[in-house]
Amino acid sequence: MKNRTRNKLGQFTKGPKSDLSIVNLSTYTSPAVKEVRGKDFIEYGEDNNYFQYLIDRYNGSPTNNAIINGVSEMIYGKGLDATNSNKKPNEYAQMMSLFTKDCTRKLCYDLKLMGQCAIQIIYSKNRSKIVQIEHIPIETIRAEKCDEKGDINAYYYFSDWSKYKRGNELKRIPAFGTSKEALEILYIKPYRAGFKYYSPVDYQGGTQYAELEEEISNYHLNNILNGLAPSMLINFNNGTPDPEQREMIERRIYDKFSGSSNAGKFILAFNDNPEQAASIEPVQLSDAHQQYQFLSDESSKKIMVAHRVVSPMLFGIKDSTGLGNNADELKTASILFDNLVIKGFQGLLIDAFDQILAYNDISLHLYFKTLQPLEFTDLENVEDEETKEEETGVKLSAEANKELDKFIDLGQKEEDLLEKFDLIDQMDVDYDLEDELDKKINELNNEVKLTSTGRANKTRKSEQDGKSKKEGKEDITYLVRYMYTAYKGGYKTDSTTNSREFCRKMMKAKKIYRKEDIIAMENVAVNPDFAGKGKSTYSIWLYKGGPRCSHRWTRKIYARKDGEKSLGDTISTTKARTEGFRPEANPNKVSIAPRNMPRAGYTAAYWNKMGFNN
Repeated sequence: MKNRTRNKLGQFTKGPKSDLSIVNLSTYTSPAVKEVRGKDFIEYGEDNNYFQYLIDRYNGSPTNNAIINGVSEMIYGKGLDATNSNKKPNEYAQMMSLFTKDCTRKLCYDLKLMGQCAIQIIYSKNRSKIVQIEHIPIETIRAEKCDEKGDINAYYYFSDWSKYKRGNELKRIPAFGTSKEALEILYIKPYRAGFKYYSPVDYQGGTQYAELEEEISNYHLNNILNGLAPSMLINFNNGTPDPEQREMIERRIYDKFSGSSNAGKFILAFNDNPEQAASIEPVQLSDAHQQYQFLSDESSKKIMVAHRVVSPMLFGIKDSTGLGNNADELKTASILFDNLVIKGFQGLLIDAFDQILAYNDISLHLYFKTLQPLEFTDLENVEDEETKEEETGVKLSAEANKELDKFIDLGQKEEDLLEKFDLIDQMDVDYDLEDELDKKINELNNEVKLTSTGRANKTRKSEQDGKSKKEGKEDITYLVRYMYTAYKGGYKTDSTTNSREFCRKMMKAKKIYRKEDIIAMENVAVNPDFAGKGKSTYSIWLYKGGPRCSHRWTRKIYARKDGEKSLGDTISTTKARTEGFRPEANPNKVSIAPRNMPRAGYTAAYWNKMGFNN
């Protein structure tokens, strides 16, 4: 809708546009894909600039902007990875050098915002392999008309298609796999019925609502810039001056009363007398604020529907419900959105990446590391390690995977195998996979029945840990841990020589255990030579290295501030008690070396009765 006013010659001239444009939703159509005679490329949109239309809707609509940013970040996640990277380190290194983080991020962004993306493929001189890939902005690309077989053999590049005119030179780049040139383009797009050359965005049905949201915000902005003032009618009832005088009066009033600070439009009327004065009838919109609020809310909802958003809180858009009451719903929404939307985009990109890697004779199981919180991940029915890694993004360390693979060959020398157990035990493995790693180690250890030092998860929570009840110590956690030490009393012994193999290894390892770690060793054949007849396990917590062993468990207490991941500072038991923490009392046998147990009534007859190998 446009205003028209007369100039000083009495001619109609175009006035400024009104603040609110009208979007006719009922006549909206999908983007036109046109084949124009005399042009080798296919136009996209009525003005061959539909990609710019999508960019404008992204920049103008806050809801659309937030969702596109959020989805593109979810697609990329924490980057590209491969579940079999440890088994194929050379191929994995080549893949990572090809698909740089910057390039992959841009592809994820284009795929969501534009509905498609494109990669420049750069070959070696002899075309034996692909040496580099680069992102190319999709808005600079137009498809060539397909051949008689229906194949698209090339794409045309132009930096700004809104400025293209006949006669401008275009750069023709062959499609991937259609030429022997050094540069090709791999065009990535999902299938959409009725669209051969380009693919509409997945939120196509919401673009008109994005435009409506944009126009509503423009209306309110202009209203504020105009000082929320209505238009004015100024009457001069002392006759009609000549055109030059009218223009002078109009200019003076404009200079004094208009502008961003004194905004508002006015109409000048020159009348011969008051009886002939002009009148104006304002057209008021009833309940205008409610109608604009309805349009704003409706636009936001429809945009989210178009993007298949199952919960607005996934993108930082607060709704009427509270997050505190909606934790389970948010978790379900996150899982659902990840599976229904995000994985579809990721799969499309990975299929394209596999084509590139296949040219270089590289075969990897690619996946994008997810941004999903680990507690949101459902692993109930996941059994194999590759699927677990793909779902969580959490990997076993390369050394752990390598060594676990080697464990299968039980023909190795016993000493080599023992060293591997200790190597894995010292690795920094994520908590979520520690239990699985423990299980594998225990199975192998029970099978070959070799002496080992067990697993020490020193930073994990223990049932013996606790908090102080003393004021001022609320932010400190006291961790109770144990070390395998030599008895320092009357029965001294060398801790590294002339000792049984289990004790030598325990002293050399210098591990810090939780009570739970030591108890867990009762189910593992860590010292099978000293177990009873027909047995391979016994209580390491109580009986250490077995009869006449000169070692015991020494308790250590650490004070750690909340939020820290390390053990903290070691303190004495006396100091811990003065600070308000009383450690749990253990059975007497825990702190007594087995060779000293006869003093406490545990004689050789006792060991025989317990069934130990004396």
